[in-house]
Amino acid sequence: MIPTPEQAYALLCEYNEGDFHREHGRVVGGVMRWYARELGYGDQADFWQTVGILHDLDFERWPDQHCIKEQQLLRDAGVDETVIHAVASHGWGLVSDVEPTHEMEKVLFAADELTGLIGAAVRVLPSKDIADLEPKSLRKKFKTAKFAAGCSREVITRGAELLGWDLDTLMDRTLTAMKEMAQSE
Repeated sequence: MIPTPEQAYALLCEYNEGDFHREHGRVVGGVMRWYARELGYGDQADFWQTVGILHDLDFERWPDQHCIKEQQLLRDAGVDETVIHAVASHGWGLVSDVEPTHEMEKVLFAADELTGLIGAAVRVLPSKDIADLEPKSLRKKFKTAKFAAGCSREVITRGAELLGWDLDTLMDRTLTAMKEMAQSE
C-alpha cells in the first residue's frame, strides 16, 4: 500500500507526539510535492509528498535507530517497499546504507536538511516571515557554521551534487518551494 498524504500524516502523528517533527514532516512533504510538479513528476505529487511526510517517522522515539526502525514500522503497516526505500535513503551514508537512486530520493536527501536551515533562518528574521528571507541571506547563513549547527552543510552540498545541481540552484528552488507553501496556507 502507498499511503495518501493524509494517511502518511496520521501515521507520522502516531509515532511523533511533539509539534516539531510533525511540522517538519509537513514542510518536507510540501516541498517534495512542489519538486514533483517542478521536475515533471506532477502525476506522482502525492507519492513524493507522502515520502516527505514519512521520512523521519522514527526519529522522535528512536533517534538511535533512525532510518532503520522506520523501515520496520512501515513494513508492519503494510506500506509499499518503494516508500520504505525512499524514506530510508535520506539517511544514506549517515545512518543508512540505502542509496538514493531515483530523482525523488535525491531531492529528499538534499532538501531535508536544507528545510531545517531555511526554517532556522526564518526564525531569526524580525518579521519571522519566510517571504522576507532573501536568497543572499540564506547563503550567508549557510556559510556561517555556528548558525543552525545541527543542519549538515555537508549533506546539503552532497545532495546538490547527487542531483547534478549547484548549491545555489538547490537553495533557490527549495526556498521558492517553502515560500509558495507559506503563501497557499
